[in-house]
Amino acid sequence: MYQTLSFTCDAKGIATLTLARPDKHNAMSGEMLEEIADAASLLKGRSDVRVVVLAAEGRSFCAGGDLAWMRAQFEADDETRRRESAKVAGALLALDHLPQPLIGKVQGNAFGGGLGLMAVCDAVVAVETAVFGFTETRLGVIPANIGPFVVRRMGPGPARRVLMSARTFDAVEAQSLGLVSRVVARDALEAAVEGEAEPYLSCAPGAVAETKALLRDLGYGVDQAQVDLAIEALAHRWRTQEAQDGIAAFFAKTPPPWKQT
Repeated sequence: MYQTLSFTCDAKGIATLTLARPDKHNAMSGEMLEEIADAASLLKGRSDVRVVVLAAEGRSFCAGGDLAWMRAQFEADDETRRRESAKVAGALLALDHLPQPLIGKVQGNAFGGGLGLMAVCDAVVAVETAVFGFTETRLGVIPANIGPFVVRRMGPGPARRVLMSARTFDAVEAQSLGLVSRVVARDALEAAVEGEAEPYLSCAPGAVAETKALLRDLGYGVDQAQVDLAIEALAHRWRTQEAQDGIAAFFAKTPPPWKQT
């Protein structure tokens, strides 16, 4: 059904949506973002699905935005840039508005947009060896579309510690920042995720969905104004020389011009 995702659902009603670009470290291309939004829309209407697990194939959970997809925006017109930028927000909003609980199963490293995916989960279980980082500024781009969801999860103070510096951090620090709920050994990941999902199977699914919606309405949601601001911010950043220099340096495997040696 999908080119960049896989989907399964067990007899209990626990669905698993899996990022399936392991050769690209599950970097999010325009196609993957569209497929995530579509899958979330389908899951939203499935009364037989009680819990959704967001997982990934391969060594990495998600390396962030696909840089080849970003590089293509340098030659695009402004309207195309906005449309492509909006795909990030659309995918995250679709996951964020799932009526079912969303549990992140993080088996490997996550950077940039991968942390945005974690931020829209209701709980995240990560292996103790995983490494994380908002690496956008190192490449001359910014964590725009993920920003509203990440700041909601972490709060502005912790966000200032990690969104600008592009430094990496371990799973323990990710937990202290609020991005991860539980840190476990790799061989305990499966059981830990099942442990997060099982309690929901004893709850009334309508009550769970309405509680989740209530939390958004009580001020824990991301509003359209924030989304629009983020879409425009990334579209603007793609127009800058810094973004072009940073991504070109990544592909050339050379230092960007601002890096101090």
